[in-house]
Amino acid sequence: MRLDKFLKVSRIIKRRTVAKDFAEHERVMVNDRIAKPSTDIKKGDVISIFIGHKKTVFEVLEIRDNVKAGEAKNLYRILE
Repeated sequence: MRLDKFLKVSRIIKRRTVAKDFAEHERVMVNDRIAKPSTDIKKGDVISIFIGHKKTVFEVLEIRDNVKAGEAKNLYRILE
């Protein structure tokens, strides 16, 4: 699954266009490498997002195309 779509489906970022902008401006890393919006995300990947001076790190636990809002938190685990 694409990075921008995963961020939207998991509800880490609310809109796919915003997720795409974050990646295009080098504010998202996957496995410690700067990621493009089209970066392929797999189970076990570690995603770091920089919002201002704050860094948040997530581990991908599951990949699904559609989830209900209550189940979205089951797709990832916050590491930092």
